[in-house]
Amino acid sequence: MQGVVIKNTGSWYIVRTDDDRLFNCKVKGTFRIRGIRSTNPVAVGDRVCVSVTEAGARSVGMITEILDRRNYIIRKASNLSKQSHIIAANVDQAALVVTLRHPETSTTFIDRFLASAEAYRVPVILVFNKVDLLDKDDRHLLELFFRLYEGIGYPCYGVSALHNEEGLCSMDSLREALRSKTTLFSGNSGVGKSTLLNVLIPGLDAKTAEISDSHDTGMHTTTFSEMFDLPADTGHIIDTPGIKGFGTFDMERGEVGHYFREIFDTGKKCRFGNCTHTHEPGCAVLAALAEQRIASSRYHSYLSMLDDKDEDKYRNKI
Repeated sequence: MQGVVIKNTGSWYIVRTDDDRLFNCKVKGTFRIRGIRSTNPVAVGDRVCVSVTEAGARSVGMITEILDRRNYIIRKASNLSKQSHIIAANVDQAALVVTLRHPETSTTFIDRFLASAEAYRVPVILVFNKVDLLDKDDRHLLELFFRLYEGIGYPCYGVSALHNEEGLCSMDSLREALRSKTTLFSGNSGVGKSTLLNVLIPGLDAKTAEISDSHDTGMHTTTFSEMFDLPADTGHIIDTPGIKGFGTFDMERGEVGHYFREIFDTGKKCRFGNCTHTHEPGCAVLAALAEQRIASSRYHSYLSMLDDKDEDKYRNKI
């Protein structure tokens, strides 16, 4: 039978079959020797084939095959090995939850996520949470973020999970953006993903935690990735544990610029087809940067991802 993986606990997977039954499943051992260089060969959102056997009073499933994925979001495994970690598969979009304060999400993190999603053809919306905590200067900064990212094609939403109001803090526009879609929720720890989920899915009671006063950083509350149903069959959300960094994976150095939309479009006018946009004469990207037609924050994120391609920096020093 076939179904979709709705939860990954590390060693067990919960699969909801097409006839709406739930099974605790293990992964067939042969997956481990197929050269799948991933810490999790099966991800939440995967469509799988399952064989079920009776084990005493309960049924136990075995995932025997992963059906073709239409897309997925992937990052370098946290131990900086050459393995990957698949965050989720078969999604209609990703919602990257970010905060300007308490804690502050770096533009480098945002841009790395966007570039990786671009590489695997996953649309992204940016959800700026906790806007109720922003002062006048912060509100101006938020407007600049909106102008930057919406200007390159990424829809932005300003919300407050705790103070839902008309206008900037309203959750209604976000609910509409999630309607009838399977959406991956991702972001740093502490940005309020669990609190947002509790508002979007009444009765969920996802665990939340306070921000660390000493470091103004979040603490992990989501332990495993899991898919939840939105009310009234209006879609699904895949919640994932908070992540601190976003190391890019399986991306050639010459391809990085392809996943920054404005750099790719501007780069078509460069003198050389293999321009790295770092030093070459006749580089249209460097010209646009000097004229502030490309944001310096985006360009520095691009450079940081070029640096990722230097594998020597991940090798142990002898």
